[in-house]
Amino acid sequence: MEKNVLPIKKAVVIFFVFACGYFLSCLLRAITATLSPLLSSEFNLLAGDLGLLAGGYFLGFASMQIPLGYLLDRHGPKKIVSSFLLIAIVGTASFALAQNFAGLLISRILIGIGVSACLMGPLTGYRIWFEDKYQQRGNSWMLMIASTGFVFSTLPVQILLPLIGWRWIFGGITMLIFLVIILTLIFIPTWKVENSIEKDNGSLADIWKNKFFRSTIPLGLFNYGGMVAVQTLWAGPWMVRVAGYDPLKSATGLFWINITMLLAFFLWGYILPKITKYGLEAIKLMKYGLPLSYIALLIIIISGENAGAIHFTIYILTSIVLTLTQPAVAMSFPTNLAGKSLTSFNLLIFLGTFIMQWGIGLIIDLSQYFGKGMTQSFQISFSVYLLICIVCYFYFILNNKNE
Repeated sequence: MEKNVLPIKKAVVIFFVFACGYFLSCLLRAITATLSPLLSSEFNLLAGDLGLLAGGYFLGFASMQIPLGYLLDRHGPKKIVSSFLLIAIVGTASFALAQNFAGLLISRILIGIGVSACLMGPLTGYRIWFEDKYQQRGNSWMLMIASTGFVFSTLPVQILLPLIGWRWIFGGITMLIFLVIILTLIFIPTWKVENSIEKDNGSLADIWKNKFFRSTIPLGLFNYGGMVAVQTLWAGPWMVRVAGYDPLKSATGLFWINITMLLAFFLWGYILPKITKYGLEAIKLMKYGLPLSYIALLIIIISGENAGAIHFTIYILTSIVLTLTQPAVAMSFPTNLAGKSLTSFNLLIFLGTFIMQWGIGLIIDLSQYFGKGMTQSFQISFSVYLLICIVCYFYFILNNKNE
């Protein structure tokens, strides 16, 4: 499919509409952490039930990534995002009405399926409608929207709970999703089907055989997935169990980490098109920038009990260059493979997040089993993660040494 670069005013409107959908997607992703005390009390949930409930979103989300790539390349973001969001409406409405754990879990899976196109749809559209120099900016600013959703899932939701209750919060989100569908149908351009269905529309084999894509697989699985695992899960337990934070102080620390990342993604997206003029393309930025994140992670490990919110903020900030990989992957393929390439890499990130969330915890438990203290166990686990990241980095460098 040929590029169809749109005027800046229309591009801004498109970004705003897609941003609304992705905001709700990320709000729904993180909201169970805030609601967990209420849901545990009302439905008598165990810790394992809560983990499964939170994972239901990722199960639904990840299961759609490969078929989503085909659907987006063939039918475009307008049709696919609006159609999938109808499933999200069913999920949020049924969650609001659920009377038992099974109802909550099924609803959560439906939500994950329904919002699974809220990032990949926009990025596929940007590949066609935005100039190449703005691809990285579009990606970074969508991640800024993700941080906004994470922020709103914490204190704002906590404030609304005693006022309207969790069921009406989900009822309100259901109405907002319906509004996003209307905006999508009105403002998002129609995909040119006659151009997109080509004689050779490409296959997944074209993606997975690509040298650059293969070089990013370990980074996506372990480095990127691990960074997300630390940001969304393990930073909190470290602050509580190692640094001695109380739960409120830990939650406040996570709140400010997300606020910082929101601002960082805005600035990152703004400066990227400017610095690329000086030859600092994505691969070079990752080559030079990733070692800084490893140094920040090493400082956390060495600091132990003294490592708190500021240390994790610095680590996640220095890991921001990892976000360059997804648009770089898309740019390495022709436009007719945009959807498949983006969703393939997104599958790596989500699979990697699951592996690293679970793996870091397993190593902590194993270390304690062999008699190590809590602080030492966390340090050992994070050290293993650091070593894996360094191996992934050198694999990436060796496969892109001429870039």
